[in-house]
Amino acid sequence: MKRLFSWQVIVGLILIALSLFFYEVDYLVFRDVRHIVQYFFTDLAFVFVEVLLVTLVLHQLLSYREKKAMMKKLNMVIGVFFIEAGTGLIRSFRAFDAGSGEISGHLVVDNSWRDEEFRRMRERVSAYTCTIDFQRGDISGLKDLLVRKRQFMLGLLENANLLEHESFTNLLWAVFHLAEELSNRKDLDTLPQADREHIAGDIKRSYTLLISEWLAYMAHLKSDYPYLFSLAMRTNPFDVNASVIVR
Repeated sequence: MKRLFSWQVIVGLILIALSLFFYEVDYLVFRDVRHIVQYFFTDLAFVFVEVLLVTLVLHQLLSYREKKAMMKKLNMVIGVFFIEAGTGLIRSFRAFDAGSGEISGHLVVDNSWRDEEFRRMRERVSAYTCTIDFQRGDISGLKDLLVRKRQFMLGLLENANLLEHESFTNLLWAVFHLAEELSNRKDLDTLPQADREHIAGDIKRSYTLLISEWLAYMAHLKSDYPYLFSLAMRTNPFDVNASVIVR
């Protein structure tokens, strides 16, 4: 730090010396002190505009580009999550949802969807009240799935850049919490009703957040990776007629 500071001081002194040198040349050539002083104050006044342009406008543009580049990298991580665990979790959660038919029909994403439709659907999902019924789904299978993917999700949580993506981080914490709840229960078939309701609340929270992030991920694929979007449509966990085979 001391060496860097000394380097900055030396460069600053050189620049000031060059400025004084050229002011001296200007005086020797034109012999007009008034002209030099006038332009000095004109340039000095414009410095504040330059500061405004550099610190506010240019800095904001650079920050925007940097954030956009980071979000693109984070979307790659999110894609790995859905390939490795997210899509399977949606299918497992959906089996518990007594009203899944109500929402699933609206989540059959295709090439006609635009940004407005993705946004509107995310709003609808955030207001969707699902009813979790233990008798409909395979709670032991869900537990096994979450336990198998626990190390994978822990690895994602160790990614410091994910802190920039608050909604996805909230999803990971919700799913990881559900995994911990289930892994600490030995017999899931004899749970009292109050405990079932508690776990149902955890499933509901994870399920709702997962659908919202899945929609954002699908919108990203449609915009930037059409070939991956095609595969995602053919493996849509909400489409009962989905088939990976291209027909």
